[in-house]
Amino acid sequence: MKNYNYRRLIPIVILAVVLAVILRSTIFASYVVDGESMEPTLYDGNLLMVNKIVYDLTDIDRFDVIVFHANEEDDYVKRVIGLPEDEIEYKNDQLFVNGELVEEKFLNAYVQASDSKPFTNNFTLVETTGVQKVPENKLFVMGDNRQDSLDSRSFGFISTDQIVGKVDVKYWPLSQTKLSFGK
Repeated sequence: MKNYNYRRLIPIVILAVVLAVILRSTIFASYVVDGESMEPTLYDGNLLMVNKIVYDLTDIDRFDVIVFHANEEDDYVKRVIGLPEDEIEYKNDQLFVNGELVEEKFLNAYVQASDSKPFTNNFTLVETTGVQKVPENKLFVMGDNRQDSLDSRSFGFISTDQIVGKVDVKYWPLSQTKLSFGK
């Protein structure tokens, strides 16, 4: 009788494994953070789960943390700061989008701790990219570690076609409070 129960269980286990492999390869991707550019949100060595289909179902939002193809070999993780048609300016450690102040609560502790030195240097989109507004199908992205991040201030806009997905979960280490995205 016990053997009969195991024989019924084997197809269920096989189906579960097949479904897990399919879901993992089509819906989610795992990444390991390499670098300090997303501190204090993500830290070097954090393991991330990236939702690859979320932007097929919803729009990209300001401050989403995304993974994108930076080039043929590297994927970067950054935060969306500018959406299409946005005018971006940083002045006195404050973000202005379309002339309106936008709070970056995720940076409050770091901005306050940076003493008299600015955490994010002043810039406008025109000074950085040569254009007034973020173009259609493009994004302006930055690392949370503004003093040590290779981001749109250096390499310009990214295309929405470059996006791998949205970071949904930091799953290791669970108890660690620091987080980071690749530099």
